[in-house]
Amino acid sequence: MSKLPLIVFDVNETLLDLGTMEPIFQRIFGGKDAMRLWFANLIMYSAALTVAGCYVSFTDIGAAVMKMLADTRGIKISDADKKELTERFSTMPPHAEVPGALRKLRDAGFRLFTLTDNLLEVQTRQLTHGGIVDLFERRFSADGVEHHKPSREAYAYVEKELGAKPSDFCLIACHTWDTLGAVAAGWQAALIKRLGNDLLGVGPQPQLVGNDLNDIADQLIRKYAV
Repeated sequence: MSKLPLIVFDVNETLLDLGTMEPIFQRIFGGKDAMRLWFANLIMYSAALTVAGCYVSFTDIGAAVMKMLADTRGIKISDADKKELTERFSTMPPHAEVPGALRKLRDAGFRLFTLTDNLLEVQTRQLTHGGIVDLFERRFSADGVEHHKPSREAYAYVEKELGAKPSDFCLIACHTWDTLGAVAAGWQAALIKRLGNDLLGVGPQPQLVGNDLNDIADQLIRKYAV
């Protein structure tokens, strides 16, 4: 049996079903692609602000991007809409296979953690609502180091907190920008090809690729725990 890596999970979309946000975006913006546009811009501007050396919380960036997109379309977002968006984001359910796959990994001896750009209190509410919070040994937020992923500082923060070296870790995410950052930082990475997410043909590549978390879990168990 090889030494088991410390498994660190991205949260939004990787574990939780971001697609459940689509109906409210469609209602407000009148298009089914609005949620994906918002999330793509949220990631882009969180990375841009980090590169520029200007830390802003993920929650505040999300709200600012929402207003920016609404302003470009002449749409007014009501206070009720803002409240519903916040509530929906905090209570997204896990993808169907996630709880069982997490337990499978833990039963095989892997230690499980999270690292998300969300504020710690937001991800704690998300994972608690999803019934999976107790499956993780610790939860980390990029807010703790004030550098959003995929900056090197975000991954180094987890290394320091756990007293481990980069090669001890494996990140599981469904976003190539996240696996790119992890591999560049010296971690292993596994990419889940959720809807709309796939490999990028340039830059550092993930060592494992699967169609869902069960697929990735089985690959990790075959590689390390058998």
